[in-house]
Amino acid sequence: MHEASPASGATDAPERIRRRPLLLSGLAAAALPASLSLPALATPAVATPARATGAAPGGETGVFGAETFTLANGLQAIVIPMRRAPVVAHMVWYRVGAADEAQGESGLAHFLEHLMFKGTPTVPSGQFSHRVAREGGRDNAFTAHDYTGYFQQVASDRLGLVMEMEADRMTNILLDERDIAPERLVVLEERLQIVENNPRARFRERLAATHYLNSPYGRPVIGWEDEIRAIARPALLAFYRRFYMPANAILIVQGDADTETVRRLAEATYGRIPGGVAPDRVRPQEPPPLGSKRLLLRDARVREPSLTRLHHAPSARAGQDVADALDLGAHVLGSGPTSVLWRALVDAGLAASVGAFYSGKTVDRTEFGVFATPRPGVAPERVEAALDEALARVVQDGVGEEQVAQSARQLTAGAAIARDSLMGGARAIGAALSVGLPLESVEAWPARIRAVTAERVTAALRSVLADEGATTGWLMPLAGAKA
Repeated sequence: MHEASPASGATDAPERIRRRPLLLSGLAAAALPASLSLPALATPAVATPARATGAAPGGETGVFGAETFTLANGLQAIVIPMRRAPVVAHMVWYRVGAADEAQGESGLAHFLEHLMFKGTPTVPSGQFSHRVAREGGRDNAFTAHDYTGYFQQVASDRLGLVMEMEADRMTNILLDERDIAPERLVVLEERLQIVENNPRARFRERLAATHYLNSPYGRPVIGWEDEIRAIARPALLAFYRRFYMPANAILIVQGDADTETVRRLAEATYGRIPGGVAPDRVRPQEPPPLGSKRLLLRDARVREPSLTRLHHAPSARAGQDVADALDLGAHVLGSGPTSVLWRALVDAGLAASVGAFYSGKTVDRTEFGVFATPRPGVAPERVEAALDEALARVVQDGVGEEQVAQSARQLTAGAAIARDSLMGGARAIGAALSVGLPLESVEAWPARIRAVTAERVTAALRSVLADEGATTGWLMPLAGAKA
C-alpha cells in the first residue's frame, strides 16, 4: 500500500514520497486541466438517476444517507454528503483482490496496486502522488483478498483533478519494465518488514495456509516470496486489462460534494471510458471440513505464547441474518471485561487477553476466530482447556438476551463515530459493495443488529463452533527459552 502527504517531502521530489504499507487479509466542481485530458476515450456516458437508498427498515434513517447512480458504462457511484469542512474523500474500489489471482501468481494484485502509481502517458511515474500532495492532499491504496482500492483526500474544489487522474490510470497505465524491476524490490522489502520481521504476522500467514485447503484465502495478499519474484509484465498487463474497467469498479465520494456535481464530474472523466464486461468471480471452493488441524510455530523473538483458533463460517453474501448474528456472537464472546471468554479466562487468572472476531464481508466462505494469551507462568494447555470449556458451555447453554442487548448497544454506538469520519462511510460501503452486498446492508446495519435475538446468536455460534474443521494454532517461544 501507499500513502503520501505534504509532509513527506513530495513537493521536492516525487520519488521520495514515503508510502505506508496497507494490506488487508479494507472515501465541488473543479476545472479539469487540459494537460490531464484523457486520450482516445469514448463519448461521455449518460448516468442513471440518483437514488437515495439510505433508509433502514421501519423508516429509520440510514447510517450515512448515501445516494447512488450508475453511469452508462457500468460504473457504480456512491455519494455521501458531509458538509463539516471543504474537503472530500475520493475512492475507487475494484472488485478484484488477491483471491482472484491464478494459482502460482500470489501477490500479483498487490504488485499491480504498486505499479498503478508508476505512470501513464499524461501523468509520468511518481507524479500522481506528487500532484495530490502539491494540492495539500494525501493518497493511498490497499489490497485485500476480495478488493483493491485507491483513495485521495483533497480540498473539495480539487475533486475534479483527482477524478481525472484516477480515470486516466484506470485505462492508460504503462507498466514499463523499467518500473517493474525496482518496484518488485520494494514489494519484497515490504514483505520482509511486515511479515518476515513480525512473528505474529508470519504465524497468521501460516495459520491461514493451514486452515484453508483449497480456498485462495489461504494465500497471503502480499504473496509468497518466490512467486513475487516470478511475476512478469504479461501477467500484470493481462490482470489489469481483465479487471480494471468501469463495469468492475465502484466510485465513492464522501465529504463536501453533492450528487449532481459528482455525477457531472464522473461523466466527464470515468464516463468517457468504455465500460467493458465485469468478469465472473469463480474461484476454488473449500471442500466439506473433515477433522481438525493444529499448527505449532516457534520463534526466538516471541516471549509469551498465544493461541488462535479459526472456524469456517458463512459470509454475509450467504445470509445477512446469520452474519449479523455472528457479528454479535463475536462481541458477546470476546469483547471486553463483560464478555464470556474474559470472565472464563482473564477473571480466572489464566489469560492476559482474549478475543473473538468474525470477517463477514467476503465473497466466499470466511472465518470466525477466537484467541487467547496466557498469563506468565500459566501453561498453554490450561488456557486451551479453559477456552474449550467456555466455548462448550456456550454451545450447550446458549447466550442470554441481556448479553446480546448489551453487545448490540456497544456495537451500534460505533456507527455514530463512523458517521463523523471523513472516510468511515466510504470504507464501509466500498467493502460491502465490492463483495456483492447491497448498499442497504451497510445503511440498515444498526437497525438489523438491534433486532437480533439471543436465540439467533446461539444458533449461529453453534453452527460455527461445532465445525470439526477448526484449526488451532499456537505461536510459542523457542523450546527452553525464558519468558
